[in-house]
Amino acid sequence: MNFKPPADVAHAAKKGLAFRSAFNRGGTSVGLMRGKQLARRDTLTPRDIKSMYAYFARHEVDKKGKNFGNEEKPSNGYIAWLLWGGEPGKRWATKLRNEMKKQNAQ
Repeated sequence: MNFKPPADVAHAAKKGLAFRSAFNRGGTSVGLMRGKQLARRDTLTPRDIKSMYAYFARHEVDKKGKNFGNEEKPSNGYIAWLLWGGEPGKRWATKLRNEMKKQNAQ
């Protein structure tokens, strides 16, 4: 399994980092750390992938919030979502988590 974030995940994280810098808000210290890891395309651990999967499961509801996806005035939730890799990050983490789960079941 490849735990190096794909380019589209890194791109989303970089966008989140830029928004966080521009608006001086969004994301926790953990989200900021994850955003930096993803932006640099650092190889993550299986534990990191499980953490990403759990983040997206918990924060799916944020997508219903005001200004989620608004590029001019992004919500804190949107900035945080991007720090974790955005939609590409969600797909990637889900795919890897499912592969890990399948390997452990064998």
